[in-house]
Amino acid sequence: MIFKDIYKNKKIFLTGHTGFKGSWLSLWLTLLGAEVCGYSLAPNTTPSMFNELKIEEKVSKSVIGDILDESKLNKTMEEFKPDIVFHLAAQPLVRLSYYEPVMTYKTNVIGTLNILEAARHCSSVKAFVNITTDKCYENKEINRGYKEDEPMGGYDMYSSSKGCVEIMSSSFRRSFLQENGTMAMATARAGNVIGGGDWALDRLIPDCVRSINKGIDIEIRNPVAVRPWQHVLEPLSGYLLLGQRLLEEGKKYAQGFNFGPNEESVLTVSEVAQKVCEYYEKGKVIVGEKSPLHEAGLLMLNIEKAKNILGWKPTLNANEAIKNTVDWYKHFYNNDCDMHEYTMKQIKDFEERN
Repeated sequence: MIFKDIYKNKKIFLTGHTGFKGSWLSLWLTLLGAEVCGYSLAPNTTPSMFNELKIEEKVSKSVIGDILDESKLNKTMEEFKPDIVFHLAAQPLVRLSYYEPVMTYKTNVIGTLNILEAARHCSSVKAFVNITTDKCYENKEINRGYKEDEPMGGYDMYSSSKGCVEIMSSSFRRSFLQENGTMAMATARAGNVIGGGDWALDRLIPDCVRSINKGIDIEIRNPVAVRPWQHVLEPLSGYLLLGQRLLEEGKKYAQGFNFGPNEESVLTVSEVAQKVCEYYEKGKVIVGEKSPLHEAGLLMLNIEKAKNILGWKPTLNANEAIKNTVDWYKHFYNNDCDMHEYTMKQIKDFEERN
């Protein structure tokens, strides 16, 4: 990969390292020779990729902590003295935000502000990659991808909290990060991310996998909803490339970027669920009762900016992304290989394609 050497011996502060994307990023950074300090709540699913692959033993330091705990957060960062921060910690679920709106806003908005402040006052930090979501845009369900300069918004509390994070991050940058020598901070927005090791509730692939392994029908709520599906390594490669650019050239890249799939990988929920069954060689999809909670019917990202400015582009199409994901789960449930080695192989195979 183009960023292969930039992370060697660099000190990385990674929030959300116990989560699905955070676990994958932790392993990739260790492969790149980085020293990783993870800071996160304990895993909230059983099983979890973090526990199953013993990621605590792979990183340089693993701290179980809350980004709302300012004292612990500041102390941990000051002691570690990172070069770059990747901020992934969040309340990431739309449906949960309906039931836990205050927690969603505290975690996503105030928690992000806490980590920005901790990084701003830590003299070693040169770059900050702030992960948000494609759902940060004011979604009018238009038949084209949203560009980075379009209005922030969000129907539900999760989406609007991430829209707030984008607005707050822009204000933070203009208020505190204009002078030479201050850290360079960018935001990254990705689509619906899939991959092995995700066991979150109310996510399509984990729901499919659970149903298949229980021998029950896969019940989907909104079969015609359209989403940009991408393997987890796709946006992570974008985050790593953006981090490299921030470290090398600083504020030139301190802005927002979309990391999504090509248009042919924008599929309906039903199409993805059927492909999971096809690659698993078992399972049946049925349409259940539609949720009374609002869910967007159409959401796409325009990724031309990342292509043109960063030189980033998607590598895997939807079929490859779904197959790689299903293969990971099949090996896990068959217990027929070392899952840490298999995960690292998927990362290395992805690197070879770039």
